[in-house]
Amino acid sequence: NIDIVILGMHAKKDNPELKEAQRMNLKIQSYPEFLALLSEKKTRVVIAGSDGKTTITAMILHALEYHGIETDYMVGAPANENSKNLSMGNKNDFVLLEGDEYLSSIIDPQPKFLWYTPEITLISGIAWDHINVFPTFDDYVTQFEIFIYSIKAGGILIYNEEDEVLKKLVESIEHPIKKIGYNSPDHFIDKGQTYLETDEGNLPLMVFGSHNLQNLAGAQWISQLMGLDRSDFFESMPSFKGVSKRLELFSKGKNNFLFKDFAHSPSKVKATSLAFKNQFERKKIIVCLELHSYSSLDSKFIKQYANSLDSVDEALIFYDFEALKIKNKTAIFPMTIEREFDHNSLTVFTEVSKLQTSLLGRNYSNVVMVMMSSGNFGGINWVALGECFI
Repeated sequence: NIDIVILGMHAKKDNPELKEAQRMNLKIQSYPEFLALLSEKKTRVVIAGSDGKTTITAMILHALEYHGIETDYMVGAPANENSKNLSMGNKNDFVLLEGDEYLSSIIDPQPKFLWYTPEITLISGIAWDHINVFPTFDDYVTQFEIFIYSIKAGGILIYNEEDEVLKKLVESIEHPIKKIGYNSPDHFIDKGQTYLETDEGNLPLMVFGSHNLQNLAGAQWISQLMGLDRSDFFESMPSFKGVSKRLELFSKGKNNFLFKDFAHSPSKVKATSLAFKNQFERKKIIVCLELHSYSSLDSKFIKQYANSLDSVDEALIFYDFEALKIKNKTAIFPMTIEREFDHNSLTVFTEVSKLQTSLLGRNYSNVVMVMMSSGNFGGINWVALGECFI
């Protein structure tokens, strides 16, 4: 009596449940295909791009909820431990979907966002990622080109004009849709606080960095298309705290801060590092980056990280040889990482015990420490590290 078996992207071909479903000849769908089926009668709004998808989606949801507007949605990561990733019902006309370019499942290799055929779309930018699926930059860009053509005729594309690759692609495409570019809004930083300049006055924000200001500008456009006017959107932003592991303040003391961030691709690492340097210009900025994804652990891709940490005072790089084995990657030697990152104060760790000893033995006075990873740093003691900043 099973209608559909939903296959997640992390299940492998030898997954016993998948093999049994295939033996029984059951209907198997990837998660995005199933969401497309559930939402086929709704107006689909898709947030895509290499960076910022989750934050933009969360900003829109926060603004709508702040003003009592309900919508269906799927977001990649919840804003906090009490929020959900998915809400889908029958009474809402819109559905807001985070559109990932990664493959849908092990038996469905097309990008997830190609299932959605949206009426309204935002693309935040294009920066090569997922080298295990898209081996060249051109392969990667092509997925976004196909996605733009999948927007329904008469639909709307909101895009980040400050991304040169994206801007060139959008301008080259002939498709009967409306194209609207956005740029960073006016803002300033004063005493470690970012303020948004609006017609209603200067609004203090909890998020910071040029990438998040771009995210905010894009979110404003989508919110407007979903029924929320500009001034109401801005009114909601000072209370937006961000998304879990996106510039997340984990611990703070009198003059120091410990942040967690999801940044792992070269463009994200560079943008996030610069954001911290600009926000805390009088403090020492230390970034601890875990190389954890398929791309970051690829010996050919590692050179993409060149100069990505130039804006920080000290860099710590951690990767686990076990992660390399799991992903069937050949070993990358520490000297290769040192050469490719090309930073004048960089230390490479391959053992979590040595990394933890280094982290817990430091003086963090007047320091901002940023832990960047899509993983968990091999299971370091977060409680002990947090106590260094009390």
